[in-house]
Amino acid sequence: MSGANLVDATPRRLHPDLPDVGPLAFGCWRLTGTGADHSVVEAALDAGMNLVDTADVYGLDWGGRGFGANEEVLGRVLADDPSLREQVVLATKGGIIPGVPYDSSADYLRGAVDESRRRLGVDTIDLWMVHRPDPFTHPAALAETMAGLVGSGAVRAVGVSNYSPSQHDALLAHLDIPLATNQVELSAARPDAMFDGTLDRCVRDGVTPTVWSPLAGGRVVTGEGVAPTLLAVLDELAERERVDRAAVAVAFTLAHPSRPVTILGTQRPERIAAATSALGVRLDRADVYRILAAAGVALP
Repeated sequence: MSGANLVDATPRRLHPDLPDVGPLAFGCWRLTGTGADHSVVEAALDAGMNLVDTADVYGLDWGGRGFGANEEVLGRVLADDPSLREQVVLATKGGIIPGVPYDSSADYLRGAVDESRRRLGVDTIDLWMVHRPDPFTHPAALAETMAGLVGSGAVRAVGVSNYSPSQHDALLAHLDIPLATNQVELSAARPDAMFDGTLDRCVRDGVTPTVWSPLAGGRVVTGEGVAPTLLAVLDELAERERVDRAAVAVAFTLAHPSRPVTILGTQRPERIAAATSALGVRLDRADVYRILAAAGVALP
């Protein structure tokens, strides 16, 4: 290997009113139904994952009891050990209604934030995001709602999730407060956000991407549905770096100059601790372009 290491393991600043967060975050999508206690959140904090990401809709799968169940579980964890709250940058999302499916109207979002605060047991949510874009809400109206949530003290910072470049632009044209993040899908198997303008918008506007599914829903680990050429390159780099394939895949997401925060969904304390090996992986330009080429990206 030659050339500079592109993997950025330094803390990120999402918003002027929030503490810095680690490059890896703890995702709560699978938290429901696990019987988890505060030990799993403590393990994440010990690993430097102080951004804890959830959503009101989490709980409809992975053994959850239904809408809001995930936030309720996390709320009980924080209530059982109040010292955790001061260590956590608490992020959640709203705007998905099963069967609708999306509503970013002012009345709905204000109510959704209030319900999230109740379930989480907090007065203020550190980072609140619109979970999916609602094309039937004008971006000016959404911007007004988001600013109102911050102004009321219900949330400290706002972001979006799964917004396209044009949706990002339309919202920022009306938003007069900082946008902290766009939560996007990114992995070695699905690097689309690097080329469709999504991460370019984040770089342009100083918005930090938060990355979901960095292991392509676990397929990078199992190999199911992933190009054998990509698995071979990841395995070769993993052997060189003396880590597992997952660590190389996570490190790949941290190599982009938008300085993403990558969300990891494991609920096992030992796997949380092991995930930090990604921060010690070295990938230079030749490495990351080998990964892209093996994933099927046409490099001119």
